[in-house]
Amino acid sequence: MREQVYPRSGFKRATRYVVYRMRRLPDQPHRVARGVFAGFFIGFLPLPGLQFLAAWGAARLVRGNVLAALLGTFNTNPVTTPFFAVLAMTLGHWIMGIEAPLNGKYIGHAFGEAGRDLWFNFLAMFGPQKTQWDGLIQFWNEIYIPYLIGALGPALILSTIAYYVTIPLVEAYQKARAATAQDRAERRGRMRAKLAEAAAKLKRRSEKGSEDDDDSPGTP
Repeated sequence: MREQVYPRSGFKRATRYVVYRMRRLPDQPHRVARGVFAGFFIGFLPLPGLQFLAAWGAARLVRGNVLAALLGTFNTNPVTTPFFAVLAMTLGHWIMGIEAPLNGKYIGHAFGEAGRDLWFNFLAMFGPQKTQWDGLIQFWNEIYIPYLIGALGPALILSTIAYYVTIPLVEAYQKARAATAQDRAERRGRMRAKLAEAAAKLKRRSEKGSEDDDDSPGTP
C-alpha cells in the first residue's frame, strides 16, 4: 500500500526511470511520441482499472508505440492526481453549469454515498432489500461526468506538449546511441587489426626460427 502511494525510491527516480525507458524504446521517434501522447491522454482520464487497456487501444488507434503508451499512463500519481482532479471537476462543473461547492467535504460526501450504495446493493442481492441508486447517480452526475468532461481539454493540451517534447528527446538519444555504437565498433575493429598484426608477427618469427634451426649443422 505504501509503495502505491509513495514509491520507496521517490517519484523523482520513478519519473527518471520512465523517461529512460521511453528514450530506449527501439522504434521511430514519431511512433514513440504518438504512444506517449496516447498514454498521457488516457492517464489523465478517470478510468480506474482500465487505463492500460485504454492506452493499448489508443496507441493502436494512432499507430503509436504500445509500450510508450503504457509508460505514459504513469503521468498521474497519488500526489498529482488530486490537483488535476479538482481542476478537471471545476472546469467540468463550469461547462455543465453545475453549482456545487467543490471542497473536500462535498467530494468526500459524494464518494461516501456512492460507496454506501455499492455495498448496500451488493448485500441486497442476497436479501429482501431493494437496491438504492441515489448516491451513485449523484456521484455520476456531479463528480464523474464533470471530471471526464473537464479533463478532456487539459489532457489534450498536456499530451500534445508531451508529444512534441518526446520527439527531439528520442531523436537525440538514438543519435547519441548510434554514435556510441559506431565508436565501439571502430575500436573493436582497430583492436582486432592489432591482434591480427601481432599474430602475424609471431607467426613470422616462428617461421624464421624454424628456418634457422634447419640451416644449423647437425650433431655427429
